[in-house]
Amino acid sequence: MLKYYMILTGAVTLTVASISAFAAGSFCMLPASPSGSAYINLYNDGRVIPPLAGPPVSSLLSRTNFGIDLPNGGSAGVCQISGLANNSTAPLPGYGLQVTANTQNIYAVDGTTIIGGVTERIWRKTSTSPAMCILGTSVALTSNAYYNGSRYFELNDIARGGFANVGAVNVGYFTVPTTPALYPVYRAGRTFTSVQHRAYKYDGFQAEKQNNGIGYLDLPTIGGSSTLNINGVNVGILGNTVASASATQQQAQVNTNWVDFTLHAVFLDGDITDPISAMTYIEFPCNNDSAAVINTAWRKSGALRLRQTGQKNSTFHEIIMTGYAPPGAILP
Repeated sequence: MLKYYMILTGAVTLTVASISAFAAGSFCMLPASPSGSAYINLYNDGRVIPPLAGPPVSSLLSRTNFGIDLPNGGSAGVCQISGLANNSTAPLPGYGLQVTANTQNIYAVDGTTIIGGVTERIWRKTSTSPAMCILGTSVALTSNAYYNGSRYFELNDIARGGFANVGAVNVGYFTVPTTPALYPVYRAGRTFTSVQHRAYKYDGFQAEKQNNGIGYLDLPTIGGSSTLNINGVNVGILGNTVASASATQQQAQVNTNWVDFTLHAVFLDGDITDPISAMTYIEFPCNNDSAAVINTAWRKSGALRLRQTGQKNSTFHEIIMTGYAPPGAILP
């Protein structure tokens, strides 16, 4: 039976500490020069790390495995904003909505079939010097196939470019309250590279779905090329196949010009449909440009990348789009 997640809305008062002293459930800092991994956890703190080889551990993990399982496992992440009426509400106090772009279509590989849309929003706080901005991004996918006449695009990563000159940024996300909850955002990285994540077996026992595949990491190590768009095994696998990856296939090089969010949204995946992604946030220093200037000078070709990283029986796909970037951003 097909399961639809019904979106519920309701206004709840949000109380958050100041921007310099984030409370639990607020934004997290993503440094310009991270060490160990280009990524930080946005939701997965507390996950049991499975063995690198052999059968999965018998006890279930406390977090869902990057969209393989139902989304309502584990508690809210420390980088998650809660209590907003909807994703057009400013995620932090003192911010006002500057621009909203709701009409950018996502197209299938034929270039004409619309498979969804991207919503971008920019909020700004002018009481500080410099002014601070928050860039929000969410994706809604439709029932139209992306390729091969029947395959739906599965959104695994949203990458945003143009942040090389802003130093450290703060990141977070919001999911509209639903029954059950929408999938969270699992991690964010200061990198151009989206790294594939696979379960031990995506159609096996519950423990096999909630354990990582052999060699797969929640936080990829630093390495490889700074211009590699997707890293992993670019071959689809069957549900009862043990997933495995090499160490080099679980690397992402630091690239200060980019912020990558790993999440999950797909119109139909087995008997589950969850077509709306979380709203992702990037907070960065900006200026006092007018909305007209923001809608022209801040929009850059290739600043927005939507990626399918082949989590299951699928392969790599990237959709490159025009998007907002910080003022003065340079993109290749």
